Amino acid sequence: MSWLTSTVWKIPRAGTLLLFVGACWVAPSAAQELRVPESAMAGQAAVISTNGSGHATFYLIGPGTSIKREINLGEDVHVAPESLEDSGQYLAIVCSESCGSATFYVQPSHPASLSFLVHPSRVPDNQPDAVSGVAFPFDHFGNLVLDPLAVTFQAAGPKEKLFAREVSTRDGVAWFRTASGKSVGPLHITASIGPVSSPRVIAQVASEPCNLRIKGQRTAKGILVETEPVHDCAGNPVADGTIVTFNASGDGEKSTVDAPIKGDVARALITDSGPVTISAASGVAMTNELRVGGK
Repeated sequence: MSWLTSTVWKIPRAGTLLLFVGACWVAPSAAQELRVPESAMAGQAAVISTNGSGHATFYLIGPGTSIKREINLGEDVHVAPESLEDSGQYLAIVCSESCGSATFYVQPSHPASLSFLVHPSRVPDNQPDAVSGVAFPFDHFGNLVLDPLAVTFQAAGPKEKLFAREVSTRDGVAWFRTASGKSVGPLHITASIGPVSSPRVIAQVASEPCNLRIKGQRTAKGILVETEPVHDCAGNPVADGTIVTFNASGDGEKSTVDAPIKGDVARALITDSGPVTISAASGVAMTNELRVGGK
């Protein structure tokens, strides 16, 4: 049992806050009877039936609204669509000399938009389980649609289609995880439910260098050593700015030079006049050893 009041304040959308002042008693077996809808959908009108005769006060309290209206008992109460835009549980109350109440649930409407998140925004190529995404369907009024829905995820790189997969939502969410493609460039990913779709684009970049090789020759200033064009294991050119570390050892001394890749090639000058052995590394890739004699 509970108390009902003569004043009902507007309920904020984010939650339910009821302020009551006064005066009317609501009993579990109240004299007034209401027949509420067995099912209702957000944004659609509803009809609530009452019994008896005479005048009464009708209250409707829901997740995003509250209504107070004078009615005639025995007549239907028509609730406008704009009063039922928020999904959730609603409480209908009718009070004359006594009060009666009933609850009903408003379901979300049909999906009208998808909130689609993809991670990461930048991914190396040819990596297992490197890309993931999650989609949330919402109706026209911003309610999360909880009924199972088939979401189609599609991903395509610059030169290839990665996958097309249908996933059913569970409690309003569907997700996927997949490997990145083998081509450098934009990776287009789309989530869709029928005509409703949400596209995303992430950058697919070359992964770490693979199969490094170096060559060099002695000059008047030292030994000029450079890599052959640096690619990853899928054959994509490694991005400029990637660091290659050159190591030189000879006559009991060692030196190291870090050089960025520029135009697919990294170059370094080793200032050593004696015979040296030079190698290079970038990430986990190691080069051949280059032996250069002294002057």
